[in-house]
Amino acid sequence: MGKRQLLLMSSSAVHGFGYLEHAESELTSFLKHNSVQEVLFVPYALTDHDGYTERVGSVLRRLGFGCTGIHTAPDPVRAVQTAQAIYIGGGNTFLLLDTLYRRQLVGPIRERVLHHGVPYVGSSAGTNVATRTIQTTNDMPIVQPASFEALALVPFNINPHYLDPEPNGTHKGETRPERINQFHELNAAPVLGLAEGTALFVDGDRATLVGPQPAVPGTPYDARLFRKGEESVLYKVGSDLSFLLRE
Repeated sequence: MGKRQLLLMSSSAVHGFGYLEHAESELTSFLKHNSVQEVLFVPYALTDHDGYTERVGSVLRRLGFGCTGIHTAPDPVRAVQTAQAIYIGGGNTFLLLDTLYRRQLVGPIRERVLHHGVPYVGSSAGTNVATRTIQTTNDMPIVQPASFEALALVPFNINPHYLDPEPNGTHKGETRPERINQFHELNAAPVLGLAEGTALFVDGDRATLVGPQPAVPGTPYDARLFRKGEESVLYKVGSDLSFLLRE
């Protein structure tokens, strides 16, 4: 069995940076460490597969990696089975998971990542589907997947683009913590709220919170962990979150 290798990003676009610029250092190091030359990109979270693949591919090529969109493969399952690395981009999580199920890719991706050590990169929706379920996504359910159960590459849930409430804000709708607490009224899985700019790097049985270099001054790059029936806990970049992999 290969060693699990994951880079789970909260987002591709971050204030103060160009597209994926905040993650260039971590992304480059992650792919080079795993001897990746060609990345299989999964653009199913958006409808413009060619345009999306080109946008991500232009960044990857500049960093020294090739990029092929899975939608161009005659056999997507075979493309996953031969991929050096799998990168699932953000967009609508429901559309993404629905497409993965319809194209019978959930099992093959899980097998390649967990049993063969194929490196996995996720961003936003791509990070959501890497977890147990997509029940803590921020997205609208524009389609109905066969199940909310996802790839289960980690044994907890993630909420990307996480924001703590503004102390003096005027917005009176539900806050993100309130919505996560509603999830915990009926579910027990821990939920890690990842602020934009942060990512979870998983190397086998170790998980570390990472952030952009250099950081934008004054911008909090944190993660907040929610557990059912407990007070949430804030973690700073550099924190060891390996305990979550043992849930």
